[in-house]
Amino acid sequence: MRIPANENFPAEAVAALRRRSHDVVWIRTETPGVSDRDVIERARIEKRLIVTFDKDFGELAFRSKLPAACGIMLFRIPAPSAAYVAKTAVAALESRSDWSGNFAVVEEHRIPIRRLPTSSPAADGS
Repeated sequence: MRIPANENFPAEAVAALRRRSHDVVWIRTETPGVSDRDVIERARIEKRLIVTFDKDFGELAFRSKLPAACGIMLFRIPAPSAAYVAKTAVAALESRSDWSGNFAVVEEHRIPIRRLPTSSPAADGS
């Protein structure tokens, strides 16, 4: 899976996803301080699934009409340790393969998913 991990995603979780052969770009080291809109734009261009703890991505995702090749996983779990987040992130991401085109909220015992509105061909450069 191609992923931009938002700045607030723990380093240990980024490393765990990379060890599982996911292509993870970590915003904290690649483009620190970049806006949420820029993270979404990068996901759009590179067809990546955003992983984040930032609730603002929900509203932005629905307003920006991400293309079907993108998606967002919003983590709303307790974070007692980076190791716990890493374990949860790997398990959630690998629990299914249809994250693209969806907005998922990773909670303690469930992952509700909503389909993102699709962009028009002119909006996504097609």
